[in-house]
Amino acid sequence: MASEQTYTITELARDFDVTPRAIRFYEDQGLLKPARAGRSRVYTKADRTRLKLTLRGKRLGLSLAEIKELLEMHGGVRNPAAQLLRFLVVLADRREALEQQREDIEAVLGEIAMLEKQCSELLGHDAAKAAEERAKVVRRMRSEA
Repeated sequence: MASEQTYTITELARDFDVTPRAIRFYEDQGLLKPARAGRSRVYTKADRTRLKLTLRGKRLGLSLAEIKELLEMHGGVRNPAAQLLRFLVVLADRREALEQQREDIEAVLGEIAMLEKQCSELLGHDAAKAAEERAKVVRRMRSEA
């Protein structure tokens, strides 16, 4: 009987381009539950999958609590309908938040365009001069940052 493939924290960190500290943090949060061999952590394929799902959830902007809830629903479930329904609710909430952020960004971009136009008009209708003045302001702002 072949033994189950295992991974070290270093291997997982390399495979997923995260730090070992991040993996230990996810362990502290209860998202990963590696076995121990002395002082070393031993990660199974299930732990690897949980890490992959955790990172995917973070990329989607889910909280660690939401990710943990979904991961715990997944464990040992033969009928994933409840998990999938909950995931749809989480995704809908996330979509709504992102749509609001997009509206906010579009509003700010519109305001910036209006202010740029006003500044250009104050500088006169010389487009080259306006572009030169804008570049000066941008350089000054960047050097102060």
